[in-house]
Amino acid sequence: MPHHDVMVEAAAMPMTETAYAKINLALHVRARRDDGYHALESIFAFAEDGDELSAQPRDDGAITLLIDGPFAAGLDVGGDNLVMRAARALDAYLGGGHGAALRLTKNLPVASGIGGGSADAAATLRLLCRLWGVTPSAEALSAIALSLGSDVPACLASRTSFVGGRGEEIADIHIAGLDGAPLLLVNPGIALSTGPVFAGWDREDRGGLLADSIESLVSSGRNDLESSALSLAPVIADVIASLRRQHGVLLARMSGSGATCFALFHTACDRDAAAALIAADHPGWWTMTSRIRSL
Repeated sequence: MPHHDVMVEAAAMPMTETAYAKINLALHVRARRDDGYHALESIFAFAEDGDELSAQPRDDGAITLLIDGPFAAGLDVGGDNLVMRAARALDAYLGGGHGAALRLTKNLPVASGIGGGSADAAATLRLLCRLWGVTPSAEALSAIALSLGSDVPACLASRTSFVGGRGEEIADIHIAGLDGAPLLLVNPGIALSTGPVFAGWDREDRGGLLADSIESLVSSGRNDLESSALSLAPVIADVIASLRRQHGVLLARMSGSGATCFALFHTACDRDAAAALIAADHPGWWTMTSRIRSL
């Protein structure tokens, strides 16, 4: 009997997957494309931490979602949720009838420029492929991912990549000293929707992205959405300034369309000291310490 109990308990254990926070080390907006999207050049890196997803099978073929965690408030579990959209898109591709009880623990701020929803969607695809025992082709999975959002394809692998086009051009890239680099994320408690930030971009193409080293990212990399985001949320300037004056900073910049900003540090001690100082000075700001994910 004890063996039977252990087997039942093991079978009931949910599968889990991390939705790794995405960081745009640089984000260059180039031309507006014929399809209305903007052509981007960006370096995506990923934190070792993020939202957490779990899933258990359902025999009735239904797909359900529960959301908990510090940023669960206000999130809808209905059909517009990216986790639900990803699950239903994969289920439809497979012919339907695959059930799952999903739980999302929302650790990352919503609408904050670190790919929370996109990372959640990508993690859902990874998790359900495991849960349902399926292996769609990389092309099919990427197509499903792109249908969910421009950042989702790069979030599938969640490894440092050069991303171009509207998100469909992805190439792995190695930048010396980046893997495992101590990372601090800071958000001033403001949600920024991507649409208005892009709408405020000044339409000026300031040139391509060189990303052969952390030094070149510092010297010639930029975030072309920063000035637009600052006009909507001026406090972002305070966040960047706070990060840049910390000891041991390699690179500090806004990520994505904001309002989250990041800093890379020489050492974990420098990062932790910075996190403590910023939390003491700005108790209302959200902070997360992590490292750049390496594979």
